[in-house]
Amino acid sequence: MAKAKHDDEFTEFVASRAGWLRKVAYLLCGDWHRADDLVQETITKLYTRWGRVSRADNVDGYARRVLVNTFLAEQRSGWGRFTARHAAEPVERASAPADLEAGLDLRRALAELPPRQRAAVVLRHYCDLSVEQTAETLGCSTGNVKSQTSRGLDALRRLLVVRPVTAAERMS
Repeated sequence: MAKAKHDDEFTEFVASRAGWLRKVAYLLCGDWHRADDLVQETITKLYTRWGRVSRADNVDGYARRVLVNTFLAEQRSGWGRFTARHAAEPVERASAPADLEAGLDLRRALAELPPRQRAAVVLRHYCDLSVEQTAETLGCSTGNVKSQTSRGLDALRRLLVVRPVTAAERMS
């Protein structure tokens, strides 16, 4: 009976958070297939510890931390370097909204950031976490979060500079 309740609670949690976890994973790694793998590995880790996780004050925060730690561990391994080098280009769709290019540019720029800077920027500005919450998730000091976020945002600004179109480019 307890096992069934355990499984039902876990299934309900995963059903309600899988989409959100997948979006965060995509922003971290820049590839939907890798994001799915990261989410699957995160869900597996959560399931094996669900008794402890379900008693946590902030289950979403716990899940987010597991996801980020899984991503960072993959980046440190040889597999992370291999998959990053062989990641497919994003697929563009003809019926996409007009601001798709800006979104693609941002995703490409995010992919160029080092993993910890990317994680800090995503947690602070996509997940809307405070500096303290981000530091707890990343397992580092608040100063480190501020530094990583600042460097990441500076790099994004440099990568996303809008270049004026010249007359020659307009004619071609």
